[in-house]
Amino acid sequence: MDSNQTDPGYKIWGVDGVIYGPVELPTLVSWIKDERVTASTWIYREDNDVWQKAGQISELQMFFRAKPATGQAQSGPSPASNLKPGSLRRVKILAEMKDDQLERFAQFMEVQNVRQWTEVVKQGEIGDAMYLVLEGELRVRLMISGKETILAQLGAGEFFGEMALFDHGPRSADVVANKDSLLLKISSASFEKLFNLAPELAAPFLICISKTLAARIRADNKRFKDSVSFARASGS
Repeated sequence: MDSNQTDPGYKIWGVDGVIYGPVELPTLVSWIKDERVTASTWIYREDNDVWQKAGQISELQMFFRAKPATGQAQSGPSPASNLKPGSLRRVKILAEMKDDQLERFAQFMEVQNVRQWTEVVKQGEIGDAMYLVLEGELRVRLMISGKETILAQLGAGEFFGEMALFDHGPRSADVVANKDSLLLKISSASFEKLFNLAPELAAPFLICISKTLAARIRADNKRFKDSVSFARASGS
């Protein structure tokens, strides 16, 4: 082997849409062990100028063989406390928490594997939990006259059902898994315990939710304004 040969640099496409790196192989392996990088994470190898999923890269495959596939059937939810902090940071609203904060926060959540096409939330049902997306993809939909209208697509790092933490009103839409997905579930009862036992964790969590909701409202207002402007321009 050529003594001057070095490992290729790797760049990682994070769930937040940011490209990290380049990093060397040992660093990338440590991120896999911390579950910050999964088999479905997109990786760029500088030596061959190709983006691939981590699970398809030969030198990384051995680190994923022992991991169960996302969406495997299980008897019920499992404790989120079994997850490492790096894995929990895939969710944007948890990304700024320190390791010890995430370990405490995880005690109030459950991990839920969801099969493709599963209806996680059903319109009209009383809500009692919110969900954070660790892996996979889901769609928010309304069924109108038997036809599906898609309101949003949700990927890793996003969340839904947050209004259940504040009231127990009916769900406003369905949420369906487009593919096998891995979710974190926090019930309204668990959140109430979190708020009472660890308000220093609940407060920043609520602030992050509020910021995301505010951004969604602004985006919806802009879309509505643009549609009205377009309709008026078309009618003039």
